[in-house]
Amino acid sequence: MKDMLYALLALVAAVAAAFSFYKYTSGGGETLYLVVFGVCALATVVLGGLFLSGRVNKKEEIHITE
Repeated sequence: MKDMLYALLALVAAVAAAFSFYKYTSGGGETLYLVVFGVCALATVVLGGLFLSGRVNKKEEIHITE
């Protein structure tokens, strides 16, 4: 359940980053939109990494010959 929360938050952060970048490029270039884009993009990468790291099976070894 916790992994899905990370995925949902990453998706929300990605949408917020896209919206703020759109507003920055079309709305006259306010710096606040650029800062929000940077923070949301960073949050997307971090939350996506947390989601993907939870999907890895840490209890079973995988051999290269399998």
